[in-house]
Amino acid sequence: MLRTVIAATAALGLAAGCAPDSTAPVKVSALVLSSNGQYVPQEVELKTISDIVGLKGTVADLQGGARIVIDPNDPDLNNATTPEGYANALLKNRGRDVSANYISQGGVLWPADFHTWNMVTAYYSLERAYDYFRVVGNIPAADFKEPVTTYYFPEFVLTEVDKDPLSDNAMYFSVLESFMVLPFDQLQRAPLAINAGVIAHEYAHRVFNLKAYGGQQFPDALTTWQMAGASPGANILKSFDEGLADYHAYGATCQTTQGGKGCDTRFFSTSFHGNTYGQITEDRDLARVDRCMDVSLLNQLYNQNLSVFSGNEYRVGTLLASALYQAGEATGQRDVLLRAIIASYNDESTVTPGLFQLQRMTIADQSRFTLAVAASAIITHITDLRLKEAVCNELMDHLQIPRDQLVGNDPNMCPPSSAGGTTCPRLNL
Repeated sequence: MLRTVIAATAALGLAAGCAPDSTAPVKVSALVLSSNGQYVPQEVELKTISDIVGLKGTVADLQGGARIVIDPNDPDLNNATTPEGYANALLKNRGRDVSANYISQGGVLWPADFHTWNMVTAYYSLERAYDYFRVVGNIPAADFKEPVTTYYFPEFVLTEVDKDPLSDNAMYFSVLESFMVLPFDQLQRAPLAINAGVIAHEYAHRVFNLKAYGGQQFPDALTTWQMAGASPGANILKSFDEGLADYHAYGATCQTTQGGKGCDTRFFSTSFHGNTYGQITEDRDLARVDRCMDVSLLNQLYNQNLSVFSGNEYRVGTLLASALYQAGEATGQRDVLLRAIIASYNDESTVTPGLFQLQRMTIADQSRFTLAVAASAIITHITDLRLKEAVCNELMDHLQIPRDQLVGNDPNMCPPSSAGGTTCPRLNL
């Protein structure tokens, strides 16, 4: 995949000239996944850019050269008493503005080096994710608190994991209210910065934080609940965050225009492939219909602490994402369901409380924040009876939520015809 970048730049054979005009929209060439599964240069428009050289705009502000260190022995971290103080202690170097280089041909800016290709594509992917949540998700532009700082190739060190900076990752880091695109090492076929599905997944985490956690850098529910021996509420929240991010990333790929690949349940595949990483793609493929909650995973969900459960949130999240995928596709109402999910994050209605409100209501007793309760936030925001029936059936089936728990005291939660699917054998609990 990277050979495409090298070849395209070499073919131009020109030096970068004067600073280009940053008046949006700006026509640039970015790396876009084509219908044949290859990343190719494609002319696109950056509609939110204000500084094409520094790659700043209303969606993102790219910063290079940052150093972020999480060290439990760091006195600055241990002495921090506020979220802002903690964030400041993490940032050992705040970085600087990036500087992209271009060649102008026919009114289109072509990146003149690899990092410019990488950064332009990352900004374009962030802009596409923003558009998806604004248009499909019906989120007002003012709710995004934009632009979000995006640390490009920072040194990110977790001393409990490795003394050396981490690589091959992209993430939304709520503590800094920022994105991070780490350097790549093993993932050279398609680095995560150019994988629009991965970027949309991370953007979905940001939206979940803004809505389902009320924009808290350290969400109250997670902070409180993970201090207990078992933290089922925290485990469920993290699982929903991961699963819904996967489903939204899939939804974002369906908005592809200009002859791109389109709806892609295997959006991880271009980055994670081969004997070493290919299983990640298989495990996270939403289109697989054979995903079922088992007794062991269910017991871990409800009986382990978040620190021990870590890693399993992806397994539970994939069950959730696959169930929703099947319901949305079977009824032909994908976008309707995706919009209902976003509406379920934060809703002060006493009749249809959102996930944020349900956390607040159960903060003193996380055992009340069950899979059924979390799922009810989504179901109550679905008005179409056929879609509601499909979602109820898939969640009962794949997440093994008993009907009586899902319905609770609200007989209208699920239609009478909802009795669960038949894919997964019923667990004897």
